[in-house]
Amino acid sequence: MLFTSITFLYYFLPIVLIIYFISPKKVKNLVLLISSLLFYFYGEPKYIFLMLIEILIAYVGAILINKYKSKTIFIITLSIHVLLLVIFKYTDFIISSVNSIFNSNINLLHIALPIGISFYTFQIISYVIDVYKGKVNVQKNFIKLATYVSLFPQLIAGPIVRYETIEKELDNRIHSFDNFSYGVKRFTIGLAKKVLIANALGELCSKFNLIDERSVVFYWIFALSYMMQIYYDFSAYSDMAIGIGRIFGFHFLENFNYPYISKSITEFWRRWHISLGSWFRDYIYIPLGGNRHGKLNQIRNIIVVWALTGIWHGASWNFVLWGLFFGIILIIEKFFLNKYLEKSPKILRHIYVLFIVMISFIIFNAENMSEAFNNITGLFAFNKLPLINDYTIYNLKSYMIILIISFICITPVIKNLYLKLSKNKYINKVLIVLEPIFIIIILLVVTSYLVDNSYNPFLYFRF
Repeated sequence: MLFTSITFLYYFLPIVLIIYFISPKKVKNLVLLISSLLFYFYGEPKYIFLMLIEILIAYVGAILINKYKSKTIFIITLSIHVLLLVIFKYTDFIISSVNSIFNSNINLLHIALPIGISFYTFQIISYVIDVYKGKVNVQKNFIKLATYVSLFPQLIAGPIVRYETIEKELDNRIHSFDNFSYGVKRFTIGLAKKVLIANALGELCSKFNLIDERSVVFYWIFALSYMMQIYYDFSAYSDMAIGIGRIFGFHFLENFNYPYISKSITEFWRRWHISLGSWFRDYIYIPLGGNRHGKLNQIRNIIVVWALTGIWHGASWNFVLWGLFFGIILIIEKFFLNKYLEKSPKILRHIYVLFIVMISFIIFNAENMSEAFNNITGLFAFNKLPLINDYTIYNLKSYMIILIISFICITPVIKNLYLKLSKNKYINKVLIVLEPIFIIIILLVVTSYLVDNSYNPFLYFRF
């Protein structure tokens, strides 16, 4: 079930909200758990048991770890979760890689990937590690732990919510008009970003993929559009997750902070998918030694982290290359380039970041390395294509407005303008009145799009 579906917007979510808010406090977690399981069952009925098994293993394992302070139990518990992730996500990738390297003919198992397994497994792993380190209290209530892992707002598309973030709120949450109104507003913003911007950019990218009459300009339009699409799509799901979470009284941390205004790739990764970056920093990079044991060890640690970051996104070598690409760029910045970037004009630094990110997402999006190479060389007219053609002009005219809007909204211009206007008490009163009207209009427009338009892709089936 997708957030951007009529079923979710007008059936599932309203029913869950009604049942949740009329339920006594002591059963609210149970209501959320059942709702989350139904949400997951709707799309992945056969794999709901896998998630429940993982939760049970984490529940028992954490209790035993806490009771016996056993490193052995900790390693076993952790290994089981990692092994399950490897089996269900990477088995065929490993087999096909072995076949390619050794020219063997091992049959693929064709194991279907459980949606969201990377997200909820990482949440479980962080919980187990934090219990072992004594950072969080062990959760002895199975319903509360299961609610944390399966919470439907962030179950299939993140952000990765750590147990410590909502530990107290599992016991005590504040339900208020402010939380509810903020949640609705934040959810609506995410909904608009996904349906009105990301989907439109996705349509443009699809037209590029379906046509052979390409031009150099169309390659650039495609590359920039996909870069925008994946930002608006992913940040939209984070907005919706944060919004729904707030309605139920949970305060999820921010996952995106205008990454495309960054002036270095280092800064970019502090602003992009923050929950994943901080997860790898705290649970992989720092335990490996971080930057504490010399430059060579630091370089090794960066390479390991970014290889894992790449493979986390999907079982394919292009994801590994994508991760290593960023790892190498970050190493170059850390040990050489940053001192020159700091002295460069801001506009050049922004262009540098956008270009690197654009190239990286071409690699990320490609089905294979041949396609990635072809799309990169196409940007620079190596494919002997015309600079521009009629089909390119037609699509540029058709999508010009959405492209302009997308480039404006990747900056905090609108947000800053809103904050500035709201400081005036008279204007603020007008904004307070207009805000619910604006939300209703967005919901009506989005609904009309969802009813009339079948193009509504879900990009996280590989996660």
